[in-house]
Order: sequence, then C-alpha cells, then structure tokens
Amino acid sequence: MKKVTVIVSILLFSILRFQPFVSSSPLLYGNQVYEESSGERNLNQEHEHAPEVHCSRERSRVASKVIEEYLTPFVEKENYQLSRKCRLHPENDMFRDQEEHRIYLDRNEWRCGYCKKSFREEKFLDQHLDNRHCNLLNLSHGKCLADLCGALHCDAVTNSKSSRSKCNPAAAARNRHLCESLADSCFPISGGLSASRLHELFLHQFCDAHSCSGKHKPFSRGGKGQGSFFRLAAGALILVLLPVFYLFIYLIQCDMNGRTQDLRRISKSGWKAKPS
Repeated sequence: MKKVTVIVSILLFSILRFQPFVSSSPLLYGNQVYEESSGERNLNQEHEHAPEVHCSRERSRVASKVIEEYLTPFVEKENYQLSRKCRLHPENDMFRDQEEHRIYLDRNEWRCGYCKKSFREEKFLDQHLDNRHCNLLNLSHGKCLADLCGALHCDAVTNSKSSRSKCNPAAAARNRHLCESLADSCFPISGGLSASRLHELFLHQFCDAHSCSGKHKPFSRGGKGQGSFFRLAAGALILVLLPVFYLFIYLIQCDMNGRTQDLRRISKSGWKAKPS
C-alpha cells in the first residue's frame, strides 16, 4: 500500500512540473496539433498597430454614392467649384484614396491597388485596407462622410429598416438643420447665380424631405441614373413608334391613291356618256 502511495505521489509531482511546458506548447485538438500561422500572427499585429477609426467605411461609401448620383451632375452642369471648406468636397472623405485603389475584377475577385493582393469578397478587401494600409487614411477632423448620412438620406438609398420606421420629429429636425447648414456652407447665396441655383436645388433635393408630413420625397430633382433611364426609355419608345408612324403614312398614301383612281374612272365614264 505504501508503494502505491509513493508511485501516485511521484506521478502527481511529475504532472505538476510538466504543466508549464504544456501551456506553452501547441494546442491539441483531437488528433491534430494546431499552431498559430505566421499569417494570423501578422494579422493580429496589424490589428494592434492599426489606429482606431470612429467612422463607418460602408456608410461613407453610401454618402459618396449619393453625392455622385444626386448632386455632382447638377454641380458640373453649373460649372461650379466646391470649396475645400465644404464637407461635400471629395477631398473631405478620409477613405477617398483607399476607395480609388479598390479594383473590382469579377464577382468573386477584388484586388488591392496598393499591393495587388486579391480577395474573394469585398469585405475582406475592406479589412485588408483597414489593417495594412491604415497609414493612408486622412484622419483630419471633419473628414467622415458617414456623419452626413442623416442629411443625405443614405438609409433611403440602402433601403434599410430605419428608412421604413416611424418618423421621429426630433431626428428629422436635426437632419434638416444639418442639411441646411450644408447648403449654406457649400452653396452660399452670396456666391453668385450658380451658387444660388444650387442652393435652392440642394434644399429641394435633400432638405425638404426631412419632415414627418410625407409631402416631399428625397431626390425629387432626379439624378444621374434617372436621366440615363429616361433617355433609354425615350429611345425605345421612338424605335417602337417610328414603324407605326411610317405604316400610318403608307396607309394614308394608299387610300389617297385609291381615291384618285376612282375619280379618274368616274371622270372617264362621264366623258364617254356625254356625246350621246
């Protein structure tokens, strides 16, 4: 009995001495040993060194799309130059340079324009830009386009649940105030005729819809996509109606030719009947 006790004590002592080495050894899952890959270690290191950014890349992307679709065409038509102080200016987007280096190749292939690395999904490319190329972000104050999403109706573009939820008068008032401040700073009425026209357009295009009355809809003046759609629809309508128009003209000419021949026959018969 003493021998058994001694053997058990020796085994317990050996296990306790070996335990520190077990904690530092590779993790054992079933019959396979899992070791942390160098790529994952690098990814973890990237997360440690990446600066903390309090700005949504996705919503900034939506805001940029709204500006490009529903404001830029009118600004270009007026040949108006936005001031750098205007928060809608392209340079005031912290993700702008990175967004220009996102290359879409195929549905399952995206490429980083900086290091040419490929990814199967867009979200992985975004994570890569956040981790590997964070030094290229413009982290200056006021560079987050996502902060303007309330004024620019980003939820209406993405068709999110918040756009279909019950209207909050306080939130609508805040968004309208932000929207009007953008109109005043980007298109000051004292800036000339073009600025005045764009100021009025911006109010109708974005600000009037910030109300719980439901009388106004965002983007009431249309945008780039709608213009091309109307041109395409008009072209298709012309192609459909043109053959109908020519057919109508042809039938009229045939009818007129038939009537002319009838008149000639009547006149000839009249001349023949006259000598008798």
